[in-house]
Amino acid sequence: MTNSDQFNDELGENHIATSAQNPVRNDAFNLSDEQKIELIKKDVENILNTLGMDLTDDSLKGTPNRVAKMFVKEIFGGLNPTKKPRASTFANTYKYGEMLVEKNITLYSTCEHHLLPIIGRAHIAYISKGTVVGLSKMNRIVEYFSKRPQVQERLTMQIVQELQQVLGTEDVACVIDAKHLCVNSRGIRDIESSTVTSEYGGQFKEDKTRREFLNFIQLDTKF
Repeated sequence: MTNSDQFNDELGENHIATSAQNPVRNDAFNLSDEQKIELIKKDVENILNTLGMDLTDDSLKGTPNRVAKMFVKEIFGGLNPTKKPRASTFANTYKYGEMLVEKNITLYSTCEHHLLPIIGRAHIAYISKGTVVGLSKMNRIVEYFSKRPQVQERLTMQIVQELQQVLGTEDVACVIDAKHLCVNSRGIRDIESSTVTSEYGGQFKEDKTRREFLNFIQLDTKF
C-alpha cells in the first residue's frame, strides 16, 4: 500500500469531510441519466464478474441494471440540481413569532467513503422573520441533500444553509442522529453507536434558544 492509499483509507475511516460542498466535477451533468445508467451498468457487471459471480443466473442477470438505475435515479439523485425541490414561502400573516420545529424526519443517505447507508432522523427548527415554508418542504430539503454520497457534518450544514436562504433568516437549526453502516456492519462493527451532528444559526447560537430546541426534540410525541 502506498502512502497515498494509506492516507485516503485513514481519512475515510475517520469520516472526514474535505469541503462544505459535495465534491462534484464541472462536467458532472454533461451525460444524460440514461447514458450514466448504461456506463454504470457495465461497471457493476465488471465488479460482479471480478468477484466471481455468475451473471447468467436468473437472480443476478438483472442486478447491474437495477444498481445503475438505483444510483442515478434514487440514492444519488440529489446530486442533480434540476431535482432540487421548490420551497415556496408564504407571508407569516398569523404573526407566529415562536420557534417552529419539525422533528423525526426520516433520513436515508450514503456514506461517501464506503458507499454504505446512513440511516437516521433529522430535526429542524426555525424562527420566522416574516415568511414561513410548508412543512413538507422541509422534509423534501432533507431528502434532496441526503440523496448523494455524503458526510453527515456536511449534510447538516447544507440543510441549515438552504433553509436560511429560503426563509431569509439566520435563525435555523438542525440536529441529525444517524447510524452509519460503515461503522455498524464493517470495520469496528459497533451496532449500537450512532452519530449526532448539529448546526445552529442566528438565535440558535444562544444557549436559551438552543436548549429550548433540544428540549422540543426530546419530547415524546408519538401517536
